[in-house]
Amino acid sequence: MTAPIHGGFTESEMLAILERGCAAAGLDSAGAVLMRGQTNAVIRLASRPVVVKIARKGTPVDEVARTVTFVRWLMDLGFPTVPLHRPDLQPVVADGNAISLWTYLPQPDRTVPAQALAKPLNILHSLSEPPVALKPLDVCGAIRRSLSRTTTLSQEDLLYLHQRADVLERRLGSVSYELQESVLQGDPQHGNALHDGHRAVLCDWDSIAVGHPEWDLVTVEVHCRRFGYGNAHYADFAEAYGWDVTQWAGYPVLRDLRELRMITTNARKATHEPAKAAEVVRRIHGFRAGDLSLEWNIL
Repeated sequence: MTAPIHGGFTESEMLAILERGCAAAGLDSAGAVLMRGQTNAVIRLASRPVVVKIARKGTPVDEVARTVTFVRWLMDLGFPTVPLHRPDLQPVVADGNAISLWTYLPQPDRTVPAQALAKPLNILHSLSEPPVALKPLDVCGAIRRSLSRTTTLSQEDLLYLHQRADVLERRLGSVSYELQESVLQGDPQHGNALHDGHRAVLCDWDSIAVGHPEWDLVTVEVHCRRFGYGNAHYADFAEAYGWDVTQWAGYPVLRDLRELRMITTNARKATHEPAKAAEVVRRIHGFRAGDLSLEWNIL
């Protein structure tokens, strides 16, 4: 039996949904190319500069509709985001599965530097209340949901991750924040930003929430440190943003929660991919040893 690896769909399921969704939107799916499939199925069309994003199997249509409404609001504000393609059509629904359509932006060979994320995040964190109700950030809940659906880890590693989540949740209760609650991107990092002419624009709004900006900022710091960008790269971001999360007393708690969430999310997704499961175990062992400098391989 073919493993469901493209956003929870088998390849044949994904292609059928793509064809029906494109037909409903007046688009041609012939020759489309899969760009990513670990969380959602993200597909570039050959016929038009459009990216089709099929939400992960089981995702409620209402969640995608909320994201579309939120991004439409950002577009109206002139916020630096990857634009929707035909916002008026969205979300498209094919066989009960939600699809969003995005403008394809050709990219140079270089990734967006963290420093370029500072201005968009500053703007985002200062926006007024959006026209849709956003969920409050629930890091510990997300970690536990991932652990409940993880099938690749040993009982010893699972027990450790559960216990670590319990400890960090208790510590989180005593954290004193310095920045006011705001809209959060939820997962700002190099892979969720694109070049658009002379500026960086944010993409992948699936994790939008309401919470303290420290979460977004510690996410950038973890990605700089764990994926080989280096301290100077992060320092440039902190200077451009105007606030350094690593100098804040609550940083160690949010740092460990951010890393634990990344580990558990990837553990959940690695069910059918042994190489990715091995990387998750390597991360866990480094996390248990308190090795903050261990570089992670991108999954």
